[in-house]
Amino acid sequence: MKLNRSYLFLMLGFLMSFKIQAQTQKAPAYPLITHDPYFSIWSFSDQLNESATKHWTGADQPLLGYIKVDGKIYRFLGKEVPVYKTLLATSEEQPYKVRYTEKDPGQGWNSEQFRETNWKTGEAPFGDQASAIKTPWQSEDLWVRRTFELEELPGAPVYLKIKHDDNIEVYLNGAVVYSCNCWVDKYSYIPIKDAASLLRKGKNTIAVHIKNTKGGQFLDFGLAAESRFDRSDTIDKAVQKNVQVKATQTLYDFECGPVALKVAFISPLIMNDLELLSRPVSYITFATSSKDNLAHTVEVLLSVSSDLAVNTPTQEITAEKSTSGNLSLLKAGTVSQPVLQKKGDDLRIDWGYLYIAAPTGKNTWQYIAEPGSASLKVFKSADKFSPMLKQQGKQLLLNTILDLGRAQSASGKLMIAYDDLYSIQYFGENLRPWWNRKGKSSIEEQLEKAEKEYNTVVKQCASVDNRVYQDAWKAGGTEYARLCEMAYRQSIAAHKLVQSPSGDLLFLSKENFSNGSINTVDVTYPSAPLFLVYNPDLLKGMLNGIFYYSESGKWAKPFPSHDLGTYPQANGQTYGEDMPVEEAGNMLCLTAAIAKAEGNAQYAQKHWETLTTWADYLVKEGFDPANQLCTDDFAGHLARNTNLSMKAIMGIEGYAAIARMLGKNDVYNKYHGTATAMVPKWLQLADDGDHYTLVFEKKGTWSQKYNLVWDKVLRFNIFPRSVYQKEISFYFKKQNKYGLPLDSRKSYTKSDWILWTATLANNSNDFKALVTPVYKYATETPARVPLSDWHETTDGRQVGFQARSVVGGYFMKVLDKKLNQ
Repeated sequence: MKLNRSYLFLMLGFLMSFKIQAQTQKAPAYPLITHDPYFSIWSFSDQLNESATKHWTGADQPLLGYIKVDGKIYRFLGKEVPVYKTLLATSEEQPYKVRYTEKDPGQGWNSEQFRETNWKTGEAPFGDQASAIKTPWQSEDLWVRRTFELEELPGAPVYLKIKHDDNIEVYLNGAVVYSCNCWVDKYSYIPIKDAASLLRKGKNTIAVHIKNTKGGQFLDFGLAAESRFDRSDTIDKAVQKNVQVKATQTLYDFECGPVALKVAFISPLIMNDLELLSRPVSYITFATSSKDNLAHTVEVLLSVSSDLAVNTPTQEITAEKSTSGNLSLLKAGTVSQPVLQKKGDDLRIDWGYLYIAAPTGKNTWQYIAEPGSASLKVFKSADKFSPMLKQQGKQLLLNTILDLGRAQSASGKLMIAYDDLYSIQYFGENLRPWWNRKGKSSIEEQLEKAEKEYNTVVKQCASVDNRVYQDAWKAGGTEYARLCEMAYRQSIAAHKLVQSPSGDLLFLSKENFSNGSINTVDVTYPSAPLFLVYNPDLLKGMLNGIFYYSESGKWAKPFPSHDLGTYPQANGQTYGEDMPVEEAGNMLCLTAAIAKAEGNAQYAQKHWETLTTWADYLVKEGFDPANQLCTDDFAGHLARNTNLSMKAIMGIEGYAAIARMLGKNDVYNKYHGTATAMVPKWLQLADDGDHYTLVFEKKGTWSQKYNLVWDKVLRFNIFPRSVYQKEISFYFKKQNKYGLPLDSRKSYTKSDWILWTATLANNSNDFKALVTPVYKYATETPARVPLSDWHETTDGRQVGFQARSVVGGYFMKVLDKKLNQ
C-alpha cells in the first residue's frame, strides 16, 4: 500500500517520538486492544510472537500477524492455537443424555458389557447450581455411562473435553484415560493416549465416576479431535528488538530479514474526550524501513479470530465482507446473539459484532477463512482472489492483507472495533454504549470517523502518553512512572461508559477476577486517583449509580451498597454481605476529593441529603467498627480495624470539608469537631510504641494505614504528621523483596495500597524505597497476566485478581502533586 508522504512522515515520526525512552520495557502482560471488560486483548509473553494473544481472563483470542519481505514470510504477532473438531458433543454444544446412578454399582460398572439395570436417564450437565445444570446432583458420588457410535475413526489426536468438580475417573471402552483428584472450572482438553487403539467403529462407551469432596458439583464431558493442517511453525519468527508500553499504546520493533518493522497497538483512551474514549476502535499500524538502503517488496497479513466475538469457541459464528465509504470491512458475530443474557466473572461477550476495517483499494485484500492453512495460502500466493462474501462456522479467521509495495520505507494501518449493540442492563433497562447513547449512530460511521481523524488522534495519543509519563516521573521518578504507564489502560478498560435513563454519565467497573460485580464501591475507591487527576467527571460516573440506588429508594439502608449487581447486569446488589463503614467512608472521601479537584462542591450539593445520612452513620458506627468486612475482604472479617476506623474519620472530615465549601459553617464546625475529637482517642487505642496496631488495643499487630492518605492529599491535617513518619519508618522493618505486606496476618499485599501508603512519605527517598519493590514485582513476577494487584511479597507470585481497575490507585502520588504542589 503506497501512502502519501505526509501520512508516512507522521507515522514514522509518531513511532520514533519515544526514542528517548526506547529501552525495552517489561510488564506482566502487554495491552494490545483495550476498551472495556469484554473488548480487551493482551499478549501474555515478552515476545509478541511467543504465544497466542488472549482476553484478560486468559481465554485465547488469537491475533496473528505475518510480514512477507521479497517473498519470505515472518510471523511477528501471536501464535496459532489448537483447533478441535467435535467427535462427541458436550452440553455446551448440543444436548445429550446419559445413564447414571448415585448408588455404588459394584464391580464391572466401567466395562463395555455392563448392563445399567435400575440406572436412571438424565440430561447433562449434572451439578448443584440450578441455573447451570440440567440434572441435579447433590449426593457425594455419581456414576455415569454414555454410549455413542463412530462411523469413522479419527485420523488425528483425540482429546477428552471435560469440565468437572471434584475428583474423577474416566474410562473409554473399559480403559482409564483420565484420573484426577481435582476440579476443573473451565472446559479442558485432555489428550487420550493410544486413542486409536481404544476407539472402534460402531458402539463405544465412556464411563465416569465423580466424587464431591467440598464446594460445588459439576460434570460435563465429550470427545474432540485436533484439526490437522499445515501450521505456520515452519515460518521464521520475526526478531523482536524492543517493546514499549505507553499510556495509550504498545510499540514493538522487529527485524524481518532486510527490513525493520514497527508495529503500534493504539487504543485512544483519552479521558478528557468522552466521545473518543467511548469509541470502540483501536488502530494497528505498521511501518517498515530498509536496513540495507535497498527497496524491498513488503506485504502484511493480519488474521483475527472470530473467537473475539464468542464466550466459548464452540459457538456458531456468521462472518461477512462488505464496504462502507472508503473502508473495506470484515464483520463477525454469533448466530444466537444472546444480548446481555449472561452475567458473571470469567465470561467473554457473545453478542454484538467484531469489525476489521482497512482502506479500500487495489492494495488491500480481505477474506474469511476456516482455521488452518487457507489464510496463509492466500498470503503466499502471488495471485489474490476474492473468496466468498459470507460464511458460517466456528473459529473463523478474518484476514486482511496490506500490500505496502516496493520501497525503502512504507506504512499502513487497519482498525479493529467492536459494536456491542447494548452494553449494560441498568435496573431492568438495556443501555446502549455512550458513543451510540441516542441510538442514532452506527459502528460504520464510527469507523469512518476514526479513519478520517487518524492523524489528529495519533497526535492526541502522543500528547497524553507524554503527559502521563512526565506527571508520574516528576511526582515519583522513573520506576513510578513505568508503573503508572502499565496501569493507565488497564484501569480505564475495566469500565464501560454509558448514559443512565435520566441522562447521568455512568462509568461502571467490572470486578475482574474477584467476583464479577459491577460498580463495586470499594473497587471505585482505590481506582479513583487516576480519574481525579485526568477527568473527575469519570469518577462521578462511578458514583452516580450508587447515589441513584439510595436516592431512588431501591436501597434503603443508611450506608451505601457494595455494588449494583453482577456485570453487565446492574439491577441491584448481588454481593452476599454489606460493608457498611467501608462503603460510607469511601463515598464521602471520594465526593470530597471531587470537590477538591474541581474547586467547588456542586456535585456534592446534588446529593447532600444522602451524604448527610452516610456521615451520620459513620459518626455513630465508624470509629470503633464492629466485626465486618472492609475492602480487603479476602483477608476476612475484622473487628476494631484501626485502618477502617481511620477511613471513617476521613469520611466524616470529608463531609465537613464539603460543608465548608458550601458555606454551611455550622455543619462544618459540628462534623469537623467530631472528626478531630476522634483522633487523640484513635492514637491512644492504636498505639504500640514505634507503630500503630492492626486492631485497637491488640499489641504486636500492625497494618498499612493507607486510608490516612486523604489527610495529606486533601489537606485535612487532623492527624499529626508524626503519625505518618512513625508508620513509614516502621514499614521499612517489615518490607520484603516484592513489597510491604498488607498487615501482620499474612505476607501478601495489595500493590495499590502500597502506592497510597508510600504517598504518606515526607521525602522522595522514602517514597521510592516503598515503590521500588512494587516495580520489581511488576517486572519479575512469574504470573504472566494483566497486572494483579494482590501478590506475595516474598516471591512475587500472584495470589488472586488480575486486570482490575484498582491499579488506577497508583496515581495517588500524581494526585497529591497536582492538588498540593
